Amino acid sequence: MTAIWTVNKSIFKKNITQVAGNSPVMAVVKNNAYNFGLDFAIKTFLESGVETFSTTSLREAIKIRQLAPEVVIFLMNPSIEFDTLKEWDIQMTLPSLSFYHQYKNELSGIKVHLEYENLLHRSGFKTFDEMKQVIKENSDLPKEKQLDITGIWTHFGYADEFDVSEYEIEKEAWLTGLNDILKQYDFQFIHAQNSASFMRDELFEHHTHARLGIALYGCRPYSSLPKGSVKQSLTLSANVIQCRELKQGESIGYSFSYTADKDMTIAVVDIGYGDGLLRTRSKHDCMINGTRYQIKALMMSHLLVEVDKTVKPQDTVVLYSKDMRVDEYTFKGVGANSEQLSALNHCTLERKIIE
Repeated sequence: MTAIWTVNKSIFKKNITQVAGNSPVMAVVKNNAYNFGLDFAIKTFLESGVETFSTTSLREAIKIRQLAPEVVIFLMNPSIEFDTLKEWDIQMTLPSLSFYHQYKNELSGIKVHLEYENLLHRSGFKTFDEMKQVIKENSDLPKEKQLDITGIWTHFGYADEFDVSEYEIEKEAWLTGLNDILKQYDFQFIHAQNSASFMRDELFEHHTHARLGIALYGCRPYSSLPKGSVKQSLTLSANVIQCRELKQGESIGYSFSYTADKDMTIAVVDIGYGDGLLRTRSKHDCMINGTRYQIKALMMSHLLVEVDKTVKPQDTVVLYSKDMRVDEYTFKGVGANSEQLSALNHCTLERKIIE
């Protein structure tokens, strides 16, 4: 028996359509498409009409190009492998004025999107005036030495926060600066909104794409969204390999993994943190035969669950499903949606795609 990671492709595609609506989407496929697999994700997004992608890894960007020769690929992290960017027709962020000045000569012919740092302060130009300076300096160069400024973008670090004013502050700063720079320059790509921002405000005026990640993979970016607004296609399941009777005071597992506080039945399940199940997830419940049971302990390869007499060996144990959503446990404090997804270990889990 093996724990199984399963994705229903039909539900995945329906979710893409439902989340995106009629808005153009730049699908974020970083970190192996949130651990869904680049091959699966790119193929399914293409089938759903998405033809613009972004990632943070040049290696992943090349793989996307190999999978989809005609699509637009945007690299959200800067790279100095300029020949590779040209060879594979990959567009890249321009993260700062200093980066431009340092690599001005090497950047000729490279397609770039100017990045505004906003309140995230992770990467990007500090001001729109700095971006205007690059545009001016670049236009003064001979044509063959110019970089190709195809886009402009930012990221909202507070779009999933409702109890603070930062999202409104960063949104106003971006839209004010964008409207000003658009008086002087046209961009082929304008993208700023992550899943939370897009689902709060829909696509902003002048923006060519919503740059969506987690919602496309079936997770709500904030808790006030109705469950029906995002469909989860993922199921993570394991198996009961044995049921053990514990007397009050008896322990089970390495170094007293769990000590019974009463007489009880414990199901031993074939999944653990070595398979990527977060320790914080093990503080909650699982589902066996339609009933939720409390997890008592987590080991590298096993899970211990308090059950009743109806549970038998070989019963299926569900950790995530449409009824036990990843985002449900996010809002309970287990960890971010992406943290739970990216932790899952596809080297040990059996991987299934249901068409």
